Amino acid sequence: MYTLREAWAKMHGEEPVEQWDGKMYCGETDAALTWRTNETSGYIAAYTFTLVTEGWLTIAYNGRQLTLRPDDLYVYSPGMPVSIVAVSGDYHGICLLADEYVTIESPTVRDLLNIAYAPIVQLHQPRITLSHHDALRLHAKMREIHACLHSDHIYKAEVLRLLYAVFLLDLHDAREKHIPQRTVPQRTEEIFIGFIRLLPLHFAEHHDIAFYASRLNISTVYLSRVVRQVSGRTVAGYVNQFLTMEASFLLCTSTLSITQIADRLHFSDTPSFSKFFSRMKGQSPREYREAGQFT
Repeated sequence: MYTLREAWAKMHGEEPVEQWDGKMYCGETDAALTWRTNETSGYIAAYTFTLVTEGWLTIAYNGRQLTLRPDDLYVYSPGMPVSIVAVSGDYHGICLLADEYVTIESPTVRDLLNIAYAPIVQLHQPRITLSHHDALRLHAKMREIHACLHSDHIYKAEVLRLLYAVFLLDLHDAREKHIPQRTVPQRTEEIFIGFIRLLPLHFAEHHDIAFYASRLNISTVYLSRVVRQVSGRTVAGYVNQFLTMEASFLLCTSTLSITQIADRLHFSDTPSFSKFFSRMKGQSPREYREAGQFT
């Protein structure tokens, strides 16, 4: 998947601020800018929080369409395929993006990221419809992050991490108001979120459920039951989704041979990888590469 810096370069070319470290960005967006996110096809290793302020947009998320309107907050987690389906001409929003690998170094922020996944667990979708008051409050926090990014503060990186943590706490406060009754027990939520957080880090090397269960200190049967209860999907289905996304990304953006891609994704051999990819995408890796675009 693209890092935040790579995704920004693909969509916009020059970097958003002078001496940008590629760890975090926050800024206003409109219909034209939103359409450009399809250039990465959701292949981005970054957490994204999009607050709609005017108009509407429709996204394709996890095989379903979801329309966002003013005061809706959309939470994107790394590895979930997303594309823009439609955007109103008057659409405006504000987006906060935090690179998965280089921003989430602070244990405090890393722990708070459970908040980002909670809407998916409790609402079965990555959207929170906020009260107007809470939407304005989060908007103000995002604007504060934007201002810090464009400042010459000598402790900019440290301040940004603190502002990000405050934003996540405010999001948690708003989310708890929106979901007064849990639909999923807290322990089940914690296990599922733990599994989803492990996936982007380990899917290439570990395709088996036993690895994830052991890291979470539970049995494979229990992990399977939790994942199916929360999402209606299987552990293998999630792992295969990540493998397919990364394979598609590498086929279209790298010069690695198909054999090298198979090795990077820890398939036993090239034929096994080709068979897997053909089953998942309906095309062989070579056919997909020749088509030259994400689907």
